[in-house]
Amino acid sequence: MTIRDCLKLATKELQTSCERPRFEAELLLSYHLKKDRTYLHAFDDKKVRNIEQFQKLIDRRANYEPYEYITESVSFYDIELYVKNGVLIPRPETEILIDLVSEIIESNNISSIAEIGVGSGAISVVLARKFLNLNIVSTDICDTPIEVANVNLRKFGVKDRVKVIKSNLLDEVKGDIDLVVSNPPYIANDFKLEKNVAKYEPREALFGGVVGDELLKQIILDTCSNGIKYLACEMGYDQKQSMEQFFSEIGVKSYKFYKDLAGFDRGFIINFKD
Repeated sequence: MTIRDCLKLATKELQTSCERPRFEAELLLSYHLKKDRTYLHAFDDKKVRNIEQFQKLIDRRANYEPYEYITESVSFYDIELYVKNGVLIPRPETEILIDLVSEIIESNNISSIAEIGVGSGAISVVLARKFLNLNIVSTDICDTPIEVANVNLRKFGVKDRVKVIKSNLLDEVKGDIDLVVSNPPYIANDFKLEKNVAKYEPREALFGGVVGDELLKQIILDTCSNGIKYLACEMGYDQKQSMEQFFSEIGVKSYKFYKDLAGFDRGFIINFKD
């Protein structure tokens, strides 16, 4: 079977499982052949070897398994991270959070931060690469994210400045911390997710409680009680009002919200010392 035939067949089989079936068919065939996508177009009459192995990849994606878990790789910021089932796949929206945190670190000469919910290590890896004098403590309550994050930290040569520990929020974090950053679970428990997310991505990285904002509120309280100045956190697009009300209840005066590229409310930054 030629490249052209493989792409035609794969595109047909992926019609219901992804928004861009042709594009993902090309990605999977590129992965299978260990070639870039331009090769597929330039040599579409070439025979494809090990068709059975390629078919297995297509079957997995047709069953809604995310492409990133199939290839064990995700493009994030300016790097390719290792991921696998059991860790949240980093989203482009989190790149905005990193840029905002970077501004705070740079303008305040911050040298020590903590990340709550390390996941794949995406945030910690990027920040450690951007700021060579930055030390980070990253926490997670699950073993798989800790394992995967450590792989990525070693891959990008920042393991010596990022310490990953098993901890509920900040419970096991010791020493002086100037800023906390987090992309925590913030989805309500009964919210219906798309199949590729619901079937494969870890529930503990997605669902934040009955309402969804319970963990967000606990992170705010923990950061405040530990005397940490800054908190930068993602949230759900519909949680701005509940967060504003909570800020008022606990006396937080200095905060701002930010939006994602689609114009939805996506997170907030708190300065507890102002």
